[in-house]
Amino acid sequence: MKSYIAFLLISIAASVSGFDNGFSAPNSSPLDDFSSFSYYEKSCPHAEAIIQRKVNKWLKKDYTLAAALIRLHFHDCVVRGCDASVLLDHYGSERRANASKTLRGFQVIDDIKAAIEKKCPKTVSCADILTTVARDATVMVGGPFWMVPFGRKDGRISLGKEADLVPMGRERITDLIQLFQSKGLNVLDLVVLSGAHTIGRSTCGSVQFRLYNFNGTRKPDPSINPKYLNFLRRKCRWASELVDLDATTPRTFDTQYFKNLQNKMGLLSTDQLLYSDSRTSPLVNAMAFQPTIFDSQFAVSMVNLGNIQDVSSANNGEIRVNCNYVNYRK
Repeated sequence: MKSYIAFLLISIAASVSGFDNGFSAPNSSPLDDFSSFSYYEKSCPHAEAIIQRKVNKWLKKDYTLAAALIRLHFHDCVVRGCDASVLLDHYGSERRANASKTLRGFQVIDDIKAAIEKKCPKTVSCADILTTVARDATVMVGGPFWMVPFGRKDGRISLGKEADLVPMGRERITDLIQLFQSKGLNVLDLVVLSGAHTIGRSTCGSVQFRLYNFNGTRKPDPSINPKYLNFLRRKCRWASELVDLDATTPRTFDTQYFKNLQNKMGLLSTDQLLYSDSRTSPLVNAMAFQPTIFDSQFAVSMVNLGNIQDVSSANNGEIRVNCNYVNYRK
């Protein structure tokens, strides 16, 4: 096992360094055609500084917003690519869908957008703001830094039914792999991005089926650590209660999430399945074994996530003045 983990670590390290191998990320993305790290260098040179300052301010008041903002970015990118469609607030939008009811952090984006509009009107897209916010939120809780390529446009379409594409914690690993592949991501991205569950919380309603009547057996999920099961039964008496995704170090961005999976302490069904599925379990072990590799690959996978683009949004997008609404057209 140790020798296989060592092989995986070498392969992952090569992926992080940009070498081609079985675990490497997609070589290109539609975003690559027009993105740039210096996209706003002349038009809005203080954009990143404004975003960082605002994120720091908000997270100092409420550290739980870090996970919420990363999650908001993920929800956005899975549906129609990273086009800020999740921010649009109208009847029938993604934001108002049942699948989005627990999303938080919209007020942070509004605050940042208002500040940037004062400095650089009609210049910085909400999609670029949300992508950068996810990065800065990660850094604020001890995670890695990465360069964000800019140039995304804001989409004009947001459909509530499409919010159901986002995983809710009860899917099969095969379903998750297929979803990620459809977005240009791979199995490594799936495992590493799941590691964002090292912070954040979930409603108990998402896990109660595992505690009492797993798959109609009237018994708990046998893959749950007995002590952890007792804890969850005490904690999750009500579906509306919140429970940490990482029961060990919930405020720290680290590899404890993967170690929890090894100890049968994954909160969501999809979390624990990563350790029992032969396609993903070696990667879980590798991440638990080497924290520095996880940090490096998390940065790579977040760039991959942020590069997902829907061609129609990219070609027909705009720079919203208010992230909640498409621009008014006469």
